[in-house]
Amino acid sequence: MTNLQKYNKVFVEVLNTTEAHLNETFTFRDVPQWDSVAHLTLITELEDTFDVMFESEDILHYGSYENGKKILGKYGIDFDE
Repeated sequence: MTNLQKYNKVFVEVLNTTEAHLNETFTFRDVPQWDSVAHLTLITELEDTFDVMFESEDILHYGSYENGKKILGKYGIDFDE
């Protein structure tokens, strides 16, 4: 499974959405189920999936699908597979 597939799987499972909705415009503002509890669940699942520990600043700015990939890139996770 590629990193992108793993990443998408977390979003689909935590936010109860489909991969078709995951794109550069997918943000917390557009997803009613992306509340504070879902946000922390998303962060936890991503940390477990990619074996990373986010800094507090990254957790606060993890508000979109695309920005999340950039943040994970800081931790050495590559999505250009």
